[in-house]
Amino acid sequence: QVQLVESGGGLVQPGGSLRLSCAASGSIFSIYVMGWYRQAPGKQRELVARITSGGRTNYADSVKGRFTISIDNAKNTVYLQMNNLRPEDTAVYYCNAYIMTVAGPGFRDERDYWGQGTQVTVSA
Repeated sequence: QVQLVESGGGLVQPGGSLRLSCAASGSIFSIYVMGWYRQAPGKQRELVARITSGGRTNYADSVKGRFTISIDNAKNTVYLQMNNLRPEDTAVYYCNAYIMTVAGPGFRDERDYWGQGTQVTVSA
């Protein structure tokens, strides 16, 4: 149905920057919301940021002022610009999207989709 492909993770030093991308593909009728979650070692998965197709955003308190989420509706792609990275940001980052698909004439389905995750490591 739908695939979410993430890219842009890697190893950076404290204070550095990374830009994550997540492209959705498949039989997409409409994307309602796209966002980023992360799971650090020994921690539960948490919301980092989300954005609606209309551009409404929401951020975790820990990343406000440092991270910026954006969406390109024409490309079905969401981005996460991460600046002034800290060791505490180290985690696997997962792309998430709530999407309506069209399986056939007159049939639609709505559900959450998840990417495979991309590792972000912040260390000197």
